[in-house]
Amino acid sequence: MANITFDQPQPGLGAKARQLPPLFILMVIALGAVGGVALYSAANGSFQPWAGRHLERFASCLVVMIAISLVDIRFWFKLSYPIYAVMFAMLAGVEVAGKVGALGAQRWLNLGIVQIQPSELEKIALVMALARYYHARLNEEAARLRSLVIPAVMILVPVALVLLQPNLGTAIMLTLAGAAMVFAGGARIWLFGAAAAGAVAAGPIAWRFMHDYQKRRVMTFLDPSTDPLGAGYHITQSRIALGSGGLFGKGFLNGTQSHLNFLPEKQTDFIMPLLAEEWGFWGAVALLGLFSLVAYYGLIVALRSRNQYGRMLAIGLSVNLFLYVFINMAMVMGLIPVVGVPLPLISYGGTSMLAVMMGFGLLISVLIHRDTKISRRYPLGD
Repeated sequence: MANITFDQPQPGLGAKARQLPPLFILMVIALGAVGGVALYSAANGSFQPWAGRHLERFASCLVVMIAISLVDIRFWFKLSYPIYAVMFAMLAGVEVAGKVGALGAQRWLNLGIVQIQPSELEKIALVMALARYYHARLNEEAARLRSLVIPAVMILVPVALVLLQPNLGTAIMLTLAGAAMVFAGGARIWLFGAAAAGAVAAGPIAWRFMHDYQKRRVMTFLDPSTDPLGAGYHITQSRIALGSGGLFGKGFLNGTQSHLNFLPEKQTDFIMPLLAEEWGFWGAVALLGLFSLVAYYGLIVALRSRNQYGRMLAIGLSVNLFLYVFINMAMVMGLIPVVGVPLPLISYGGTSMLAVMMGFGLLISVLIHRDTKISRRYPLGD
């Protein structure tokens, strides 16, 4: 086990609270508020059924974020592997006792008082586990091939479980976030080129194992006009909504594609076209700018951290947020096939919001405890 000592003097709870970053918290609150406004519009000017619940969840998750941020970073370091193990067990539990959703995907676990989607929480657990692994290794050690075996297993096994649900969007996010952390940990760049070449070569094999609806999504991505009222309907209506908003939009509650129910899944994966139709190009740019500032702040936190665990954790969480936004935006614009990734804090969804806010809490914890020392002794052996 790692040599984790807690005798280093730490500021009290009041002192930590004074170190909370007000600007970052305001940016997070702004994103949650934008989500509430968008969901209010999606319901044609009503807090039911989405906006009210969204704001209630956001308020609760904000408390969770602050609570996580005030906990000593060494505590999260110590729990990184156990949290990963618990999330892995829950992913496996989905295959055994998971609840099937409306579209036939088996992604949820019913815990009695709450229903959660473990694959969303796995995004945070994987980042934490990889951050702990690379904390114990210098760049020269991480560049060795044998040092890549454990990270590869940590990434690919949960990815395989997520693909069984099936949930291609989350599997892509886990793979890319894990790869980014492996790169930040010191892996050679040529390894990623080789992996990309291998993925392309394996494409025909992967095609054989894809579900029929996934194949239709790929074919629709290549040519949406082949099935405009079926598989191509989502992306066609999304593009119409994005383009019809013009520079300044049609105005709040005046979006025709969304309010006349042409735009499907307007409260979840396709909420960005709703916003772009009502707020226009500049409104969409402003929202993307806000996301960019939050991600940039995460990278600044990574640079300020004096311990490798905090640095890797901040990098992984920032990349995770970027992937959420990038994949969702590319999807609704038709640049990639529809894969079902929500827009963080904007789309309706409890587990995804909880995962994102937990990530923000860990990010703030890294900032507050940026000078904390954590031993580099190997937690998994050499």
